[in-house]
Amino acid sequence: MSVAMEPTPSTELRKGALGLGFIVFFVISAAGPLVAIAGGLPIGIMLGNGAGTPALLVATVAILLLFAAGYTAMARHVTNAGGFYAFTARGLGGTAGGAAALIALLGYNTMQIGLYGMFGAVSAGFMATHFGIDAPWWSYSLLALASIAVFGYRQIDLSAKVLSLLVLGEYVVVLLLDIAILRAGGKHGINLTSFTPRAFLSGTPALGFLFCFATFIGFEATTIYSEEAKNPQRTVPLATYISVLLIGAFYCFSVWCMIVGAGADEIVKTLTSLADPTTFLYSLSDHYASPALTTAMSVLFITSVYAGLLAFHNSASRYFYASGREGLLPQSLGRTHPRHGSPHFGSLAQSAIAVVVVGLFIAVHADPVLTLFSWLTNLATLCIIALMTLSSAAVFVYFRGRPSRDEGVLRVAVFPVLSGIALAVVLILAVANFPLLTGAGATLSYSLTGLLPVFGIAGAIVARRLRQRDRASYERLGSSRL
Repeated sequence: MSVAMEPTPSTELRKGALGLGFIVFFVISAAGPLVAIAGGLPIGIMLGNGAGTPALLVATVAILLLFAAGYTAMARHVTNAGGFYAFTARGLGGTAGGAAALIALLGYNTMQIGLYGMFGAVSAGFMATHFGIDAPWWSYSLLALASIAVFGYRQIDLSAKVLSLLVLGEYVVVLLLDIAILRAGGKHGINLTSFTPRAFLSGTPALGFLFCFATFIGFEATTIYSEEAKNPQRTVPLATYISVLLIGAFYCFSVWCMIVGAGADEIVKTLTSLADPTTFLYSLSDHYASPALTTAMSVLFITSVYAGLLAFHNSASRYFYASGREGLLPQSLGRTHPRHGSPHFGSLAQSAIAVVVVGLFIAVHADPVLTLFSWLTNLATLCIIALMTLSSAAVFVYFRGRPSRDEGVLRVAVFPVLSGIALAVVLILAVANFPLLTGAGATLSYSLTGLLPVFGIAGAIVARRLRQRDRASYERLGSSRL
């Protein structure tokens, strides 16, 4: 008599599913190029240092390249879907790794869920304006949530193909506007005023810098796809550098064109006079290009937010997967779909949390942009900056204990220290200015920032409990899978 054996649950992601191009598309879609250009950066120009914003973007790229040097060196030695969590665990120990894991789950989930507020609001506005359909914002958010759940549950390359089309469209429409502005000579002629010391130091550079930095959130996601990448030791570092340089060049050039189009001396006054600064890009398009391009931008703004939803869903589900696989969270989260090779339980967990949180904001009739989007995405930005600071320290400690002839001293010692200091300063500035970033009162704002240490402490406690019940698993936290 034979006994049917229960098939062993899969805990492996789909190997070789992603090439360099798809990983880059995931990263730049998470950064949300059109959302940044039309939404975040005009507000950053208005509240920050005005015409000097392009110079701040250059400084931001410099810091991120310093960070990427050590980050990509670590990626060659630690290939793990846990990204920040895995790096922190291998460099600073399992307790710090547990803290990083829960901070990452807080950050990527709040970023993804916050975007549902923006998606619902812009979709409802567009449908009402162009088609006369007057539906509540949350109906569009819930439709998006359902489709994202399907994409995340299925194989990852399906998601990558969708993202690639959306992201290409975003770049094309903004670059067409850039060319139209330069061809017309802008408002007062083409000039480099934005890159002068006077422009750089004008207004409030510290606050402007925070907005610049926030627009890059998502570039760091290259490492979480390392287990699914083709030749990850080469692909992940290349994707990281390409993403930083591509996003940075696009932002810097486009923001400079926007300032040339409005006039360096008038840009802040123009933005301040608008009821909604996020309409600024559309007014430039109407003036320098055509209403058709403006309409295309409106559509692609919606798809840009959708692409960000998909990318951050994938990030959150992989942090659930990595944490479950290594024993920090229930082991079921660490299983993958037997046919799709996707972290389907992690995907389901992320979708379920999104349903609950979005449902709560719907129930209390909260504003989708001023509350759901603003509160949660700014909290997510704090989490990612904190994780980058931890990762810089982890790289330094990791290589100090494991000298490598393949990695230069600058890359694994000097640059991580410099980027760690810079990121710590950014984090302090972000916390100090959090009420301005969220638009909420001081009590609520600092209550939100308090979630970061709460989740960090909870993660450390979870890791210590794992050490008590399974010391071997604790010692393996963040270990390379390939």
